[in-house]
Amino acid sequence: MSIAPRAGGHRRSTSLNPRARHARAGIRPEPLRVLALGGGHGLAANLRALRLLADDITAVVTVADNGGSSGRIRTEMPVLPPGDLRMALAALCEDSEWGSIWGEVIQHRFATSGELDGHALGNLLIVALWQILDDPVEALDQMAELLGARGRVLPMALDPLDIEADVRGVDGALRTIRGQWQVASCEGRVEQVRLEPTRPRVPQDVIEAIEQADWIIVGPGSWFTSVLPHLMIPEIAEAIRRSPARRCITMNLSTGAQEAEGRSSGDLLEILLEQAGDTRFDALVADPTALEDAPELAEAAEQHGMRALLRQVSVGDGSPRHDPLRLATAYRDLFDDVLGDVLDPAHDGPADTPGGVHGTDR
Repeated sequence: MSIAPRAGGHRRSTSLNPRARHARAGIRPEPLRVLALGGGHGLAANLRALRLLADDITAVVTVADNGGSSGRIRTEMPVLPPGDLRMALAALCEDSEWGSIWGEVIQHRFATSGELDGHALGNLLIVALWQILDDPVEALDQMAELLGARGRVLPMALDPLDIEADVRGVDGALRTIRGQWQVASCEGRVEQVRLEPTRPRVPQDVIEAIEQADWIIVGPGSWFTSVLPHLMIPEIAEAIRRSPARRCITMNLSTGAQEAEGRSSGDLLEILLEQAGDTRFDALVADPTALEDAPELAEAAEQHGMRALLRQVSVGDGSPRHDPLRLATAYRDLFDDVLGDVLDPAHDGPADTPGGVHGTDR
């Protein structure tokens, strides 16, 4: 079964797109294909930036959420948790009246005294499409068409996943925590993370998107429950390793007070690289105004053969939230290979950067 596509609406041009500038100069470029891996608010922030910049965006989303509306749906029906997929779709909504309205519609949560309380409408719409079409990927494509999304949203697996972690508490005891929400919010130090099942079915569309990408971006997001799981699925990890794309790690704006407790950003980088094995990464993006160890992080990245781009990509009010335009500007320079803000050995902070922030990004 197929749902008729919506009539095309006006979409704002991606003025930050470097290839769009080439097109205006009379050069016919190939589309810029970017694949972003993650889940939750971190991936959504990434997509809001990328939609200002890239021609072809694919979001590959974790499917282990067991909290809130998604968790309740999982207990009632054998489906993927729709919440992170919904957030990614909302982040990619077109910049038009249609996209603005539908973006709010799918994010709307019911507030009632009954069974619908706390459910996001978008979650219910996605599950309805899954049941009607009996094809998770086709259903998400239809949802993206309805929203006028500036990209494609894919689940990283066709089987709902569970996350299990070994967590060392403040008393030194090691205990096992099961569930994405439980791991993300637990107190203590996460020592090891596992997925169940260990080899879920991976959509062929995910493998093809990885193979065709110009850039693959890992992070930001909850490190152990949204970022690392992509590198724990053998088919996805191998596709990333073999892809001709360039690869970027985008660090969080804070290490968080729960699942990453007691670790620095440098520690999280090393954990990711260890999980990635012999996969090579080309670049790292980090915010020196948010991360105290940004200079050390940049040095560590360069020791691993990465170029470090230190830019303010946060909103600047002290909260750990990304500014879409600032993040898009950083990515534009990265894609253009204009990588300033790398550590100057003669200074404690980034080169030619008062206060650790590049002047054009204030």
